[in-house]
Amino acid sequence: MRTGSCLGRLALLPILMFVAPAAWAQAYPAKPVRIVVPFPPGGTSDILARTIGPRLSAEWGQPVVVDNRPGAAGNIAAEHVARAPGDGYTLFITTVGIHAIHPSLYSKLPFDPLRDFTPVTNLVMLPSVLAVHPSIPVRSVKELMALAKKRPGDLSYSSAGSGSQPHLTAELFKTMTGVDLLHVPYKGAAQQLTDLVAGHVALTFATAPSAVPFIKGGQMRAIGVSSGKRASALPDVPTIAEAGVPGYEAVGWNGMVAPANLPAPVLEKVNATVVKVFNLPEVRDRMISLAADPVTTTPAQFGAYIKAEIAKWAKVVKDSGAKAE
Repeated sequence: MRTGSCLGRLALLPILMFVAPAAWAQAYPAKPVRIVVPFPPGGTSDILARTIGPRLSAEWGQPVVVDNRPGAAGNIAAEHVARAPGDGYTLFITTVGIHAIHPSLYSKLPFDPLRDFTPVTNLVMLPSVLAVHPSIPVRSVKELMALAKKRPGDLSYSSAGSGSQPHLTAELFKTMTGVDLLHVPYKGAAQQLTDLVAGHVALTFATAPSAVPFIKGGQMRAIGVSSGKRASALPDVPTIAEAGVPGYEAVGWNGMVAPANLPAPVLEKVNATVVKVFNLPEVRDRMISLAADPVTTTPAQFGAYIKAEIAKWAKVVKDSGAKAE
């Protein structure tokens, strides 16, 4: 009798193993979900999290909290997420800087961008905008190059931090034009832009969503975009390539990842819901109005893309000689 009972339990194990993950995904989320943002409020990552957060909350019936953890060009937040449980209750808005540039820029990172995370989906492709303070007497990329060559090392540019997309975008510009610009890193896009508006630096390469409101408000002057085509939100601003630097192109991205070992059913649910809300017309229209190109993917597609980006930006870092400061 006991033997039969044991055999019966053993026979049920495969069924339970099949049912448990499905039930887990069905129950998810059963408590608040956190979206960790690696920079202070005001930058592209923060805009993304605060745009989709309330909509994810409505879909899931649970609070979705935005948790800003700035510092070390996003590495502090990345390490925090890498050490969090892989249960779906911690999500991360990552960047091309954190996941693709930093592996080459830093000799040692407190996380592995491939091993320690589960890719969920890409979100947006991001051109950078080359913008100057209104007091700088240039209205084109060629005029900026001429002024910088006349005053080597005198013109300063702000970035969202050493190793950030704006930093490497500027370093690529310096390499391809031979100009000498002084790098002034900040802790996030908000400070990067407000200090340009205040006139403390001469220019910046800023991710488009964070820069467009200041440009449209007349607080800074856009003279070029880093993408291969003009930004829809700034149709009168030429690409840097067409404005005098042939072949120049540097496009970043923001995507969502989770800690490693996220169960497949939960990953599928998170991906499906994020893709659904991100493709709502009002969300897509907001992104496009900020010159961010919405691009959602499967987890596998995003994982393959991250690997390819690590290889691509390794060459940019090597060629530019950029180092973490």
